Amino acid sequence: MAKLLKKIKAEVAKTELTPREVVRELDKYIIGQDAAKKSVAIALRNRWRRQQVPDNLREEIMPNNIILIGPTGVGKTEIARRLAKLSNAPFVKVEASKFTEVGYVGRDVESMIRDLAEIAVANVKAEKTSEVRDRAKTLAEERVLDELIPMKAPRKAAQDVPDNGEEGEQRAETREKLRKMLQNGDLDSRTVEVQVNADVMPMMQVFGPFGAEDLGANFQDMLSNIMPKKTKTRRVPIPEALKIFEQEEAQKLVDMDGVVKEAISRIENSGIVFVDEIDKIASTGSESHGPDVSREGVQKDLLPIVEGSTVMTKYGMVKTDHVLFIASGAFHTAKPSDLIPELQGRFPIRVELNSLNEEDFYKILTMPENALIKQYTALLATEGVEISFTDDAIREVARVATEVNEQVENIGARRLHTIMTTLLEDILFEVPDKIDEKEIKISRDMVRDKLNNIVKNRDLSKYIL
Repeated sequence: MAKLLKKIKAEVAKTELTPREVVRELDKYIIGQDAAKKSVAIALRNRWRRQQVPDNLREEIMPNNIILIGPTGVGKTEIARRLAKLSNAPFVKVEASKFTEVGYVGRDVESMIRDLAEIAVANVKAEKTSEVRDRAKTLAEERVLDELIPMKAPRKAAQDVPDNGEEGEQRAETREKLRKMLQNGDLDSRTVEVQVNADVMPMMQVFGPFGAEDLGANFQDMLSNIMPKKTKTRRVPIPEALKIFEQEEAQKLVDMDGVVKEAISRIENSGIVFVDEIDKIASTGSESHGPDVSREGVQKDLLPIVEGSTVMTKYGMVKTDHVLFIASGAFHTAKPSDLIPELQGRFPIRVELNSLNEEDFYKILTMPENALIKQYTALLATEGVEISFTDDAIREVARVATEVNEQVENIGARRLHTIMTTLLEDILFEVPDKIDEKEIKISRDMVRDKLNNIVKNRDLSKYIL
């Protein structure tokens, strides 16, 4: 029995990534920042570990929220986003500066959990829809065939002649022939009538800049139930009709109650909220007046959400006790210690990310699976053009990016986007008209000719932003 239990635990463990495997996956997209990767990998694994402990202790284990400290463009947001994808967890990114005290300018802090609920429900619904897609596709075909030739003949007035079955057999044979033609695409040019939803509610904006959900839970659903649903008839091509019918049938097959229940469970056990620019709400002055009062108010509003509370959403009550919060900020003018002590205590893990240097830029351009050079190579390949970069050219791009960051403003890896766009601007513009040129090689001299004047002229360098 003990061996069997050990084997089951080993099989379960295989379904979850180990911290080392998480770091290995993050390495595919993010260069450097090993300390941050290690911290988030441990946090992710701890969420799985929590699910394995006895029920009486499970609720006592709180997540270790993390503050990522570092300048812009070093990978803070990308780490959180990739972590959510790896764990298939509901993920939402918010900016702390958007939140202020309730009743003042900005949004209610609870809206981040409502946004998370929307995302979680949409994700689970998409998963369930994909599971029933084959069944929905079959039912959609039946509805299209019903439009083309009904299963039963229309009842004839003043005629009581019993059906001998021959007409029904002929109808079934014709239907099967049409089915094969439909599946082969032979009927794509024909059109059928469909009923589509014509509901529009422009009146919602009358209430102000807040959405209906911010005005009250289930308010939008209540209004939609009061207002009669309107439909209109459209004649559309058969391929479009198949898509419309497939969506309708999938909605019928998916159990929305089950979707909502699973979505809320995912939020409460594996949801991730990324709070960016948390340094913008830190009080930098010793006196409590002016904007510092507002910043401290935002922190006090955030505190119960991070600490653990119950938020009312249109899908029901959501507990935030075990939601993982990852905060980030450059902390140029403020320090993490400028946050109110209660909020500091809710973010026990602090990781400092390193600024990127020239060698990091070179690796970012070449190593990740979504590297910029790979992206531009794929974009130009759609025009039938093969573009290549010499190693010296790539290193020159990295050098220029580092130099511009030092001279103008350090925006980290985002500088590579502006450098590459400026470098390839003429090529991207002229390629569609140059039919003969199928191969383009970018050399170090070409990079220097294109970018050096901009780098040397500080007045012009601002336009590279």
